[in-house]
Amino acid sequence: MLGAVCSFTTLTLSGRELSGEMNAFQIMLYRSGISLIIIIAILARGGVGETGFGQLRTSIPLVHLGRSLVHYAGQYSFFFVLPLLPLVQITTLEFSFPIWTILLAAVFLNERLTRHRIAAVLFGFAGIVVVLRPGVMEVELASLIMLGAAFCYATAFVITKWMTGTEKPLTILFYMFFIQLLVGLAPALPGFVVPDPEKWPWVVAVGVAGLVAHYCVARAFMATQASAVMPLDFLRLPLIGLAGWWLYGEGVDIWLIIGAGLILFGIWINSRSR
Repeated sequence: MLGAVCSFTTLTLSGRELSGEMNAFQIMLYRSGISLIIIIAILARGGVGETGFGQLRTSIPLVHLGRSLVHYAGQYSFFFVLPLLPLVQITTLEFSFPIWTILLAAVFLNERLTRHRIAAVLFGFAGIVVVLRPGVMEVELASLIMLGAAFCYATAFVITKWMTGTEKPLTILFYMFFIQLLVGLAPALPGFVVPDPEKWPWVVAVGVAGLVAHYCVARAFMATQASAVMPLDFLRLPLIGLAGWWLYGEGVDIWLIIGAGLILFGIWINSRSR
């Protein structure tokens, strides 16, 4: 999960750097294409056996399709919002997805909803309410889109946890990026942008970070319960806050600090059940 934290942080910063030059569909297309090339190269080293392309055999193709489409909706929404809100606000709202993961894992994976996890959920939602402050200030559409993205992420990760019982991480990732490449090709073509040379490191970073992040999450899910590992992702908040201040001069207000603090306190409570 620490590997996923670093990779998701890199993905966020890379997406922000590219958002001024290309739209969300195009960023997604590059991300899927680069990740898919890397996976194919890894599989080719193993040949056609169980360590190579033989891993791609699956008995649940429709589950792969459903998971990939749900995740695509969440990832598109994330890249769409990146240029519209401060990074730390985006990340704070995104942190509702471990909360949704805890609840969905309890319903669909029969994971035990302990009092520590219930407390983490309650503090997490309280933090989100403090950040958005509905009724006190107008809730931006971009913020609601980000919450929708977080729910899509949670749904995709719960499906991933279920799939790790029979599917290998590379299998899940191959079908995800392959399906998303096909889905995103048509909407990305109008006004297609070939990045300037100085932007290519960010393009490569989007593809590599996206792949590594999901691989790390899948490996973590193979090791323990989804609701146990997902709250560790909240460690991204101070990293993103620091990056937003250092690279883009973004500040934070007291309500964002309080809201983030409530969420982090919920993580601490959940960690007490380990």
